[in-house]
Amino acid sequence: QVQLVESGGGLVQPGGSLRLSCAASGSIFSLYTMGWYRQAPGKQRELVTAIGAGGSTNYADSVKGRFTISRDNAKKMVYLQINSAKPEDTAVYYCNAGRYNSLFSPGDYWGQGTQVTVSL
Repeated sequence: QVQLVESGGGLVQPGGSLRLSCAASGSIFSLYTMGWYRQAPGKQRELVTAIGAGGSTNYADSVKGRFTISRDNAKKMVYLQINSAKPEDTAVYYCNAGRYNSLFSPGDYWGQGTQVTVSL
């Protein structure tokens, strides 16, 4: 069982930066694939980025070069650094964890979500 709690969402101007955090509970955090997904109103939830236990990463084309996922296994934290934010990045961002999933599919555990709004 893994519990995930996101934080750091809020309002950011286009071109601005924001860092989201995900705090995880679990005895084998270092073995989990961690990811960030997002869902905008009226849209399906989509993969933003994921990071594997070995540090490999996957990014959606829409965020490549702008977003960075990282993890701190000692702190059991996952981060999403958002740079050069665009209005289309506006969504609820969800932290995700899974033991056996790939970087392209979600695991079984989800956080509650944190709102990111990119607007003037």
